[in-house]
Amino acid sequence: MSGKQTLVVVGNGMVGHSFMEKLVAAGGLEHYQVVVFGEESRPAYDRVHLSEFFSGRSAEDLSMVPEGFYQENGIDLILDEAVIAIDRDARELTTNKERSIQYDKLVLATGSYPFVPPVPGHERDNCFVYRTIEDLEAIARAAGNSRVGAVVGGGLLGLEAAKALKDLGLETHVVEFAPRLMAVQVDDGGGAMLRQKIEALGVQIHTGKNTQLITDGEGAVHQMQFADGEVLNTDIVLFSAGIRPRDELAKQAELAMGERGGIVINNDCLTSDESIYAIGECALWENRIFGLVVPGYQMAQVAVDHLTGNGNSQFTGADMSTKLKLMGVDVASIGDAHGNTKGSLSYQFIDQEKQVYKKLVVSKTKKRVLGAVLVGDADDYGTLLQMMLNGIVPPANPAELILPQSDGSASAGMGVAALPETAQICSCFNVSKGELVGAVAGGCQDIAALKAETNAGTGCGGCAQLVKQVLDHELTQLGVEVKKDICEHFPHSRQELYHLVRVGELKTFSQVIEKHGRGMGCDICKPTIGSILASCWNDYILKSDHAPLQDTNDYFLGNMQKDGTYSIVPRVPGGEITPEKLIVIGEVAKDFNLYTKITGGQRIDLFGAQVNELPAIWKRLVDAGFETGHAYGKSLRTVKSCVGSTWCRYGVLDSTSMAIAIEHRYRGVRSPHKVKMAVSGCTRECAEAQSKDVGVIATEKGWNLYVGGNGGMKPRHADLFATELDDETLVKYIDRFLMFYIRTAERLQRTSVWLDNLEGGLDYLKSVIMDDSLGINQELEDEMTHLVGTYQCEWKTTLESPEKLKRFSHFINSDQLDSNVVFVDERNQIRPATEQEKIQLKEVM
Repeated sequence: MSGKQTLVVVGNGMVGHSFMEKLVAAGGLEHYQVVVFGEESRPAYDRVHLSEFFSGRSAEDLSMVPEGFYQENGIDLILDEAVIAIDRDARELTTNKERSIQYDKLVLATGSYPFVPPVPGHERDNCFVYRTIEDLEAIARAAGNSRVGAVVGGGLLGLEAAKALKDLGLETHVVEFAPRLMAVQVDDGGGAMLRQKIEALGVQIHTGKNTQLITDGEGAVHQMQFADGEVLNTDIVLFSAGIRPRDELAKQAELAMGERGGIVINNDCLTSDESIYAIGECALWENRIFGLVVPGYQMAQVAVDHLTGNGNSQFTGADMSTKLKLMGVDVASIGDAHGNTKGSLSYQFIDQEKQVYKKLVVSKTKKRVLGAVLVGDADDYGTLLQMMLNGIVPPANPAELILPQSDGSASAGMGVAALPETAQICSCFNVSKGELVGAVAGGCQDIAALKAETNAGTGCGGCAQLVKQVLDHELTQLGVEVKKDICEHFPHSRQELYHLVRVGELKTFSQVIEKHGRGMGCDICKPTIGSILASCWNDYILKSDHAPLQDTNDYFLGNMQKDGTYSIVPRVPGGEITPEKLIVIGEVAKDFNLYTKITGGQRIDLFGAQVNELPAIWKRLVDAGFETGHAYGKSLRTVKSCVGSTWCRYGVLDSTSMAIAIEHRYRGVRSPHKVKMAVSGCTRECAEAQSKDVGVIATEKGWNLYVGGNGGMKPRHADLFATELDDETLVKYIDRFLMFYIRTAERLQRTSVWLDNLEGGLDYLKSVIMDDSLGINQELEDEMTHLVGTYQCEWKTTLESPEKLKRFSHFINSDQLDSNVVFVDERNQIRPATEQEKIQLKEVM
């Protein structure tokens, strides 16, 4: 200890521990004897992923401290003890256990505390904050005797807290004072889409609510009373309305403070006392508190550099861009997300069907990306962030950066190759692209090795996708085969997983992950394997083993719409329907007040059904002889047809009969993406078969078969695959084509993209399907025969199971309907009310 100064760190949260890791890495223990105080009973743990505690992760799983870290490095870690006073003149600290310790240098990493609005009644039993593992344990105990939970606060932390209540099985409400969720990070459009997606998950959102009083409830523990006169009865109130800096020690020590709190620091993270540093959420730089963990990590590095004399880094602010998954919903905010920069231009893309919202903000000159909002699909976050941070010029039409590419290619201007070596990829650990490139060249040839070497992607996780892109690009440059692992839980591509499931005769997700994966799975691998299991064995997708794998549409056997209602799409094979069945559809639509529309796929869609109405509607339809149209699934949608030779004077073959036969054969077959087909009775092509995944056109000499077509934003003309086919050969070729696609395509890859990326292209595909070059055609036909023979209407099966019907309610413990679903009349039918119309209707009521 001779010659060493005493360095005391107050706070052992994420930032405090990060400081210690950086100090050890910088050789700081050669100069300092270190003492660390933590007022909690356990060492640092991951608060960013705190809600995973309710998904099965233990306190040990959340720990950030490698076993033996403090002991092996000779660091004195004192837990369950709070520092309560600083004597700056004597350079001495006092704890709540009457311990005194002197310091030469002091680092305050005291973090923040949850803000609880001073609402009368906030101190009642079953009112909680959401900050520590102890808080979560108390919430879990209370939930055991509760039915309803309400979160006060609709920001990042509030929505994380709402997920926790939902995971505990409570009817969940979010109460937010602002007019939208995540008001700081997203704009009105993003907030509206986020609200739709979260409400669709069964969480009720109350925006623009000012809580005035919490008192005894009616049928519940509490009643929350709002300024507008409305009330909410709930058993648990969970406050998550923002944070405030833990600066009481600094106030006691009379350090310079901000007017609204926070310990004032300079660019070296020094306070007004040159022996005291402040880092993380307790620190105030240029009148700003940084409420994310990444800026705290940056401050920790600056403080370490200043203490050790290594480098000349300074804290000059931090980018507050963030990407996270809230209740399964991808949300990202980059830079000037609100377009506040003078003269800035904004571009927006909205896909109501997939519930995706994207906004891009660029400079007036279109030469710089200034910001972005991504809701529902945040795959472009990493690259858009890098374009903003590194001044990469966007394309001439910047909107291309957020518009989807139907052929599966990268968006314009995207790609890690364009990033400079100095681009910061991981802000948590300040890892540049150049460092990643060097690590790959040094032998890190998989994502686990790259993370272990650089720490990139091990913090908040927001950069994980970009890290993988850098790895893949560099491996390709080195001539190394790039693995296409679907996610971190499986070191396999979708194609490999399909074969493992098929060959190993694996029938459940638990069998697959136990034998070929690790961990608990995620929202990428679960639906993927659910689809593979369905493609192989064709079991009922809502069986107990399979239901948790399904996304919302499959789980409720319906397409969820923008307002949280569902559409009903009965199958109409080949577009042919009897007058009697037309009348049934009309009666159902009238009785349930559903919006009715004929689609381009020659079906009738019924919109506006609430989840609790789905069974009653489908019972009427199934009793009338209808089947599910699988509009909700990645499977065959429709087989469009013209009337063919039966009625048309130009028709040469019976296209309607063939379309019906094909649709009956392939209905319900699950595939990597949706599949559309069509049959035209002559070369006039009224059924538009050449824009379908599988298209059939009649000629005088037989059927011509087309494959790999696609409509949509970037159409692809189908390729002519075979000509002059008889009925039997046509069906045989389609069987083989579909099963080969199902076997070899990537996750969510349309046939058009698959064919474009298939090595050898159309000629190779012909050799496989027509010439049996791989010797697998009999296997492909047998597999399709199994799927055809085991078909079941999923709605008919569901209606026969009282247990399965229980899922069709808005809330687990309540029969209440979704109060956010409001319709208005337009053209003698209903449509979802706009937000303004909802407000006006409420005022009238």
